[in-house]
Parts: sequence; structure tokens; C-alpha cells
Amino acid sequence: MIDPDGFRPNVGIILTNTERHLFWGRRVGQNAWQFPQGGIKSDETPKQAMFRELQEEVGLHPHHVTLLGSTKRWLRYRLPKRFIRRHCGPICIGQKQVWFMLRIDCGEESFCLDMCDKPEFDAWRWVRYWHPLREVVYFKRRVYQQALEELAPLLYPEGPPVRQVPHPAHRTVLQHKRG
Repeated sequence: MIDPDGFRPNVGIILTNTERHLFWGRRVGQNAWQFPQGGIKSDETPKQAMFRELQEEVGLHPHHVTLLGSTKRWLRYRLPKRFIRRHCGPICIGQKQVWFMLRIDCGEESFCLDMCDKPEFDAWRWVRYWHPLREVVYFKRRVYQQALEELAPLLYPEGPPVRQVPHPAHRTVLQHKRG
């Protein structure tokens, strides 16, 4: 489903734990990290698509999470020209996304990255709030920043944390593999 402007409707999911860290997934077979996301089917609302994608990509069900909120409008990004498939129609020039923030209400053992035939992620880890802006692919960075800025008050009513660039020697993360 592509809108008249060439954007594919999509949802993005920001999962947080009780320590206010964010789920950060590594795409299968790549050194590329992102939040869960996926297209909205023609018979779905964005919220329905979000819960479907949450189950397909992370293995979580609605009872495993609390919906904290969502962005108020579509956030858009354009694909680089080399990624636009011009030989099939309609042409998709990018994605428009509604972003949801969810708090997990379950243990990490409930996570399952291979719930569907073609898993999106092969590993995941918890990261600090602004960390995704350093690692996400460049053409999604502005949308990630907009979503994180808009949704920050849901986790940080006192004001969002300061964006810091950690020293490489201090970067320790717990990474989880599929399976």
C-alpha cells in the first residue's frame, strides 16, 4: 500500500524497560541496528499494525506491554535514490510512520526473534535513550530523532537525558541472540 505521494504507511516501535533503556535490534545478517517497524496493511489501523509487528518481530503480545503513547502525526523519511525500485509500481519513495512507545511488563524470556518465516532481527540489546541516533542508518536518523524527541516526555517527565557520546572503552552492552 503506497499513498498518492509515494510513501508507504508504516509503524515504528520503541520498547522500553523499567530502567528506561530501549530495545535495539540487529537486522538479520547485517551490522545494521534499528527499532522494530513494519508496514500497515490496508485493513489495519496503525495500532493494530503495531501489535502485529510487535509479535512478528519481537514475539511479544499485547499483555506483555503497556502502550505509553504515540506520535501525533506521520513522520516521513525518503529512501536514497539507489533504493527506489522503479521497475515495479506504484513507486515507493519512502515511508510515513506513526511511532509508538511501549513499556515491557514481562521478562526477557518472553522475547522471541523468530516468530515468523523471515525474521527481522538476529540479536538485540538494551541501549540508552539517545544511542539509536548514532547507529541507525543515515536516512532514518531524522525520523528517529523526531520520534525520540516527541515521545521523551512519556519516559522523562522531568526532561530528557542529555545526549552524550560515550568513550569507546566505556561501552558495554548485553546482547541477546535469536533462539
